[in-house]
Amino acid sequence: MRRAVAFVGLLGIVAGGISLSIMPTSQTVAAANEPRTFLIPASDGYGVADCISSKAECGQIVANAWCESQGFGKAVAFGVATREDFTGSITRQSPPQATEQPLSITCGE
Repeated sequence: MRRAVAFVGLLGIVAGGISLSIMPTSQTVAAANEPRTFLIPASDGYGVADCISSKAECGQIVANAWCESQGFGKAVAFGVATREDFTGSITRQSPPQATEQPLSITCGE
């Protein structure tokens, strides 16, 4: 009886291994070749707003890292987002402060 249970267990392991080997592997799909713009809150808590908003040298490094984490090659443009970059569909009681403007990173190939 023990041999039969062990044999059935062995067959289950072999069948599982075969099914996993013929399944397609899931890989991270690279983004399309077209550029994509990401809007990031300036108060995201990571402290990258100073680099990106001032277009300092560290901003290019941060923007490139952001694009790479999203599956793109490098940043094409970065900086403070203009009003045309986002819809503004939420009405505000007071005008937004400069620190509240989101950051914009455009990623390309």
